[in-house]
Amino acid sequence: MAGGEGVSQLWKKEDWWAVWIGFLILILASLGMVDSAPKLGKWVSNPLALVGYGSGTSVGETLLPDILALFVGLSFLFGFALLFMGQSALRFLKGFVAVFLLAILAYLFANQATIKAWGISYAFWALLIGLLISNTISTPGWIRPAVKTELFIKTGLVLLGAEVLFNKILALGPPGLFVAWLVTPIVIVFMFWFGTRVMKMGNKSLVIVIAAATSVCGVSAAIAAAAASKAKKEDLTLAVGMSLLFTVLMMIGMPAFINAIGLDTRVGAAWMGGTIDATGAVVAAGEFLGEEAGKIAAVVKMIQNILIGVVAFCIAVYWATRVEGTGEFRSTSAAEIWIRFPKFILGFIGASLLFSFVVVPTLGAETVDNDILKATTKNIRGWLFCLAFVSIGLESNFKELASQMAGGKPLIFYLIGQSFNLILTLLAAYLAFGGILFDVQ
Repeated sequence: MAGGEGVSQLWKKEDWWAVWIGFLILILASLGMVDSAPKLGKWVSNPLALVGYGSGTSVGETLLPDILALFVGLSFLFGFALLFMGQSALRFLKGFVAVFLLAILAYLFANQATIKAWGISYAFWALLIGLLISNTISTPGWIRPAVKTELFIKTGLVLLGAEVLFNKILALGPPGLFVAWLVTPIVIVFMFWFGTRVMKMGNKSLVIVIAAATSVCGVSAAIAAAAASKAKKEDLTLAVGMSLLFTVLMMIGMPAFINAIGLDTRVGAAWMGGTIDATGAVVAAGEFLGEEAGKIAAVVKMIQNILIGVVAFCIAVYWATRVEGTGEFRSTSAAEIWIRFPKFILGFIGASLLFSFVVVPTLGAETVDNDILKATTKNIRGWLFCLAFVSIGLESNFKELASQMAGGKPLIFYLIGQSFNLILTLLAAYLAFGGILFDVQ
């Protein structure tokens, strides 16, 4: 690639724009120029109370302007990016109104008190709403220019990097590293081998996406793996759908099981942190076991999240150096590996390093955690992920998804892989947090 062409990719490629937009949001939040983002609370019988209509709370009265400000901000950022990528910003903005409203609807469903207690997240509702539209009335043509699944979620993953702070990782120390970093690569390698060699699944991209979702952190890892392996959107939708379903089941079932058998709560927390796919679900499940368990589960998951970048890089190299379907390796230049490598992963890693070694030491851990992450960037990331799941649903078709099931093989593969993951992680958690390899603090 020529030097001039290489530079031009910095503003013509979606991956790079995810990095630029993500870092802009992080910098503005760190400087206090963006100091909050809307977060919908629980509601019982009147969802409109959350946005300031009907009998609601004082919080609800301020949400509508905040939601409008978020819509305008995201419209400007993504519209500007699409202009540079040679697409129509006007067509995007027209469709983005609908996509954003559907994201609000998904959040409203997820925040109903009973539904929230069951742990059915916004991601499930966003995906379901999109799927219902695309498979009934079909996604209208004027909405399609705003269906930017990868741009939304890649930007969200860059923001996620800022939440992976090294001070929190070091606080848990070697036991957390042992559970998160020992089991994950073993599960990925085992699942890929089992899926392609034992179950003879021909779609290697689907296999690696499911393996990454199962072993690392569900949706985020699935997106990264899909980008690195050039998986189809149908592969990603199927993997995400299974991950979301079993995340809910495990979030509810694992704490109950741990209490029923009398397992040490530290061991149980580490077990959940290493196996439940979504960070939010891990935190919720950990809280069932107590405050200390909640912290252990969350930090183990955060340590595991670091591997998103590593896993994506390894998958990109593997896919670039392997001839599709032949099982033979070929010589590949560094340039080809670089081209296939998902650049937004650099943003994820860069954000983690920036916040860990610059922002936190400068502003203080408490300020960063409360005023920047919890108040702003985590909420914006949630909205970006919600927009992405709405988009995935809007561009997915049940017939195509059914064809991906291939007689139920992907589901069987997921169940076998997750079972292996549960057993191995429980063993690692017992060795690390049960006083066998490390002293119990």
